[in-house]
Amino acid sequence: MALSLKSAFHAWPTIDLKSVRPHPSALSLIPVKVALFYKCFPLLVDDHAVTVVVSDPWNTQMVDELGMLISRPIKMVLADEKSIFEIIREKYGLGAENVQGIIQENLVSTLRPSVLDLENLSSEASVANLINQVLLEGHRRGATDVHLEPFERDFRIRYRVDGMLEDVRLPQNIGRFREAMISRIKIMSNLNIAEKRLPQDGRCKVKAKEVELDLRISCLPSSNGESVVIRILNSQKLFRIAELGFSAEHLLQFQQMLSRPHGILFVTGPTGSGKTTTLYAGLSSLNREARKIITIEDPIEYQIPGIVQVAVNPSIGLNFAKGLRSILRHDPDVMMVGEVRDGETAQVAIQSALTGHLVLSTVHTNDAASGIARLVDMGIEPYLIVSSVQCFIAQRLVRTLCHRCKEEENMMIQGIQERTFRGKGCESCRGTGYRGRQAIYEFLILNDSLREMILQRAPAGEIKKKAVESGMQTLNDHGLQRVREGVISLSELLRVTKE
Repeated sequence: MALSLKSAFHAWPTIDLKSVRPHPSALSLIPVKVALFYKCFPLLVDDHAVTVVVSDPWNTQMVDELGMLISRPIKMVLADEKSIFEIIREKYGLGAENVQGIIQENLVSTLRPSVLDLENLSSEASVANLINQVLLEGHRRGATDVHLEPFERDFRIRYRVDGMLEDVRLPQNIGRFREAMISRIKIMSNLNIAEKRLPQDGRCKVKAKEVELDLRISCLPSSNGESVVIRILNSQKLFRIAELGFSAEHLLQFQQMLSRPHGILFVTGPTGSGKTTTLYAGLSSLNREARKIITIEDPIEYQIPGIVQVAVNPSIGLNFAKGLRSILRHDPDVMMVGEVRDGETAQVAIQSALTGHLVLSTVHTNDAASGIARLVDMGIEPYLIVSSVQCFIAQRLVRTLCHRCKEEENMMIQGIQERTFRGKGCESCRGTGYRGRQAIYEFLILNDSLREMILQRAPAGEIKKKAVESGMQTLNDHGLQRVREGVISLSELLRVTKE
């Protein structure tokens, strides 16, 4: 029977759980396992009764058990199961039922510094399920990273969603199991659970709702215990060029750069700006039977069928420069270098481009013109840069407005009152006003005038000014275009570009 019919037929009131705040002492009246089993939630407490939200008021077993637990008159109001489940997870905390289960099974007493005890505890289903819930919730929110952070009197879990960290509401007692949780993560990724003094890195694969996820685990010792960050990569999700956020002009320019038989294309930007994603999209568009494509990466983030991918391994002396030299002996048409970090790698990459290969790579700079200065600082002669480099592409990731709650507003842009948009915040975007990310770009394509300035060792600022005069759209300009189109907000653009 529909909720509205139940309410009308039996005169039970319904309630919108998004618009109410539970009484602080209500949660202690019903254990989380009971709340989950019967799909009920304690909402209000007053001198006369306890208000409990239920989805099935005819469940006599539930009514009897709640009566024994609460020992006070119960007033029932109706809500749908989904809403009740969401508020249970929100108010009791993520994984609360597993934490309570561990306590009830008296497993707390087994938490000792002993490696054997930790390993046994970590293999228990309750701890494993707790970690599974953390990972599944991160995947559900679209998180790229999960942070498990120990403090002296607290234990915190946070998700990085669309580039921003979000706190997770946790059960009060979860900090008592942090060592067990971390040991479970180490076991999953084949790390040494006895080693707590040195950083460790590992990886593993899991499935979430038929989607295969690649997890990269990093453990870092701190003064209050080990801090763990789990990078979540969807190994089956590769972006196409058209999905990256290019303008029509930038899309055409990028495709033209990729169609050239040789030269270097550099993507620049800080860590986490989506450089590797852009290069993967470019490689996917080039991936044909007639081409041999080889990459060298640190680490390999996505497996692409048909492409030979090599992982850097400094412990055995395999760095970018050495790997590049070996790649040249494998007759490639296209090469990708995960990052140009030093002069040796830059030199080999440029020589590869000069000998007839198309090379894609990244470098850490704030804008496109600074990529030139970075190569010069590495010891690359200007004449080699102008002979090999096709273009520098700077990029940033910006959060896109939630399409369900965005609304118009008028703001001043460059001294002119213009129509813009902002995210009001809704259930779909968890009140942030944003959902998903796109990149904004700056294409510096080398022409004769820019090559002449590079040969004369002109500063990056002058090169950028000349490029703008020649028609280059800066990061800020591309961002303002997206603001006017209603894709991003002005405040988000200012947060990312700081211009």
